[in-house]
Amino acid sequence: MTGAGSGGGGGRGTDGGDERTFAALPPAAGRAFAETWWGRAWLKALEDTALDSQQLKKGRRQAREGAVGAVSVRPGRITAVVRDRDGTAQRSDVLLQQLSAEEWDRFLDMAVERAGHIAALLDRDMPPHLVEDAAGAGVELLPGIGDLEPECACDAWDLCPHTAALCYQVARLLDKDPFVLLLMRGRGERQLLDELQVRSARAARTRQTPAEGADGELYGATTEEPEGVRADEAFGARNILPPLPPPPPVPEEPGLPPSLDTEAEPPPGIDADALEFLAADAASRALRLLREALSSGHERQPLDVELTPGQDAVRLAASSCDPLIAVRLAGGTGRQRAELELAVDAWRHGGTAALAVLEDEWHPEPEVLARAKADLAEAWEGGERPQLRAGAAARWTVVGADTQLRYGRDGRWWPYRRIGSRWAPAGPPAPDPASALAGVGPEA
Repeated sequence: MTGAGSGGGGGRGTDGGDERTFAALPPAAGRAFAETWWGRAWLKALEDTALDSQQLKKGRRQAREGAVGAVSVRPGRITAVVRDRDGTAQRSDVLLQQLSAEEWDRFLDMAVERAGHIAALLDRDMPPHLVEDAAGAGVELLPGIGDLEPECACDAWDLCPHTAALCYQVARLLDKDPFVLLLMRGRGERQLLDELQVRSARAARTRQTPAEGADGELYGATTEEPEGVRADEAFGARNILPPLPPPPPVPEEPGLPPSLDTEAEPPPGIDADALEFLAADAASRALRLLREALSSGHERQPLDVELTPGQDAVRLAASSCDPLIAVRLAGGTGRQRAELELAVDAWRHGGTAALAVLEDEWHPEPEVLARAKADLAEAWEGGERPQLRAGAAARWTVVGADTQLRYGRDGRWWPYRRIGSRWAPAGPPAPDPASALAGVGPEA
């Protein structure tokens, strides 16, 4: 067991085998408690379980103000001391049922069969398919309604502000390290990795050992040489083989596309100017992809989503300064020139996500809409909140001003300004509505 941890907030915490202790985190004003999908699932279990939303709101405020002390995480329980505004302190615990030995066996067997799950956990990631595969094996990793059981020295019979504040703070820890959840379920990181290593080695031996049939023959034996070069041979030849040449430097600018301005007329149906433009765009994109591929951490970045023709037309218009190109792209996509200009402006603020906020009539589910309204209620705590008029499709207009807030599918807030009869993007997105609105500059 360990005492109170040391080090910065959000770190991995001190590790005492079956217990980890995380130093008190700094106040979380102006940011969401959970940004990962599993962190939000933890908060959903908390909010779905609570019978009194006012207790949740008070706990959320205490967590934002930094009232939660060092957090101790051990199998089946999280603990912290939470201070009220008058300085009194309450020891608060939240219990979560541990997985049984049989459930851990099923989880570990599933993880060994899917090496990508182990790699994701080591990268401090918990992809949805890991949780889905675990559920398929009969193991529920994330808590559901009623799974979080509060205990507090304030003698509240249900969830109180102190235990709520503890849960909100733990969501921040889960965001950084999903092994925190696995420890609550009964296994620490070191123990898990040791057990996975043993099972992986056992599975490898099982695959390599031939089985004897009833006729005395051995089945499953491999006579083919494995592919590649033995590691000891490659190491022994390290001073003999010539070194690989260094990779060529990345060019500063994309290459020039071939010119199609020749004496011969292009074949019917071929637009030489359009081909030259698309070739130049392809060269520019290829250089960008090369630079991104060579950047640190690129292997952990999500793949780009394939664009629709309409989205790609907006991207092309955003990358070109030629007004004739814009006219042709507007006509080709059925947009008016003014509509394309708005789409290009949105694209430059945030790509496909910004374009969807501009053009899609999105009506969020009740729970998503409730989360957005909670953001609006909390964003101006301690400040002057503007009067907002709710509209359709997750949009709120500032009363008495030509400004508007839009809530996107990505959980971010996008500022807009009325220009004439249209609403136009007014700046980049922000994680909370107050920051988004504060980023709206003066009218041009």
